Amino acid sequence: MYIIAGLGNPTKTYEGTRHNIGFEVIDRLADRCRTQVTVRKNKVLYAKTILEGERVILIKPQTYMNLSGEAVREVADYYKTEPENIIVIYDDINLEPGQLRVRQKGSAGGHNGIKNIIAHLGTQEFPRVRVGVGEKPKGWDLADYVLARFSPEDRKIMDEAVDLAADAVEMILREGVAAAMNTYNAKKK
Repeated sequence: MYIIAGLGNPTKTYEGTRHNIGFEVIDRLADRCRTQVTVRKNKVLYAKTILEGERVILIKPQTYMNLSGEAVREVADYYKTEPENIIVIYDDINLEPGQLRVRQKGSAGGHNGIKNIIAHLGTQEFPRVRVGVGEKPKGWDLADYVLARFSPEDRKIMDEAVDLAADAVEMILREGVAAAMNTYNAKKK
């Protein structure tokens, strides 16, 4: 069984913001499975489904970004899921809008949601799909930037990126992380 966690912030206030791109990918995966991530249990919204022949639990933590680890750990403990079977999808300001980076493991890279997941799981060794949202413009506060919505031009790019990130997750399940890294880590032209 796999847990696929898309990071974001709960409530309509944050829909469509850079920080919620993980939620958008989870919703896209749910659409492909003809389900919705609407069941509430403790600190998550979730859906159980089959994806690429694997049993998966799609989750959207409802703890706010900086406490994502609480929700991920709770679900991992309940389903007795090892970190290598937890795929985390989140925004990355160090990548151009729409660029993807798939990793088997790694540091938090300054992302507070990932930092909290690492703290709660006690390891950095879980696969992740980073979705580029672009660098913070000079003079902007980081929190204001990641909680802002995309420009119309970037929104089109991000809609494509959400599809690609969902494809990358499916490839991880089907062929493994290395295959997804080889396919999706190339720079966008």
